[in-house]
Amino acid sequence: MTKSIALEKAIKFALRIIKLYKYLTEEKKEFILSKQLLLSGTHVAKYVKAATVAENRAAFSSNMFKGMQMASDAELWLFLLNEGEWLEDDYYRSVNEDCVEMIKITSRIAKTSRDND
Repeated sequence: MTKSIALEKAIKFALRIIKLYKYLTEEKKEFILSKQLLLSGTHVAKYVKAATVAENRAAFSSNMFKGMQMASDAELWLFLLNEGEWLEDDYYRSVNEDCVEMIKITSRIAKTSRDND
């Protein structure tokens, strides 16, 4: 795979979300919001990976923007899981920091790419 800090962080975030999903379904028996979180959290990595192999700058920027949208969705699901008391405050703060970092990274890259087009 191509060396990309954004992709490395997106993959680590996706793996963390997968572990959280397993915890939420196995320990907390929460299946609805956790599934939404799993999809959006792993799709961040999917779109960042797609951007690394995009055929042109427009496709690159579009995929990064989609990755940012997925990270934003994940942020909502994390918030709802915390508010619903399925996710403890300390863990919520930690994983949400990673999520916000993914939003910032992907939005910055998408914007820079679009502006340089």
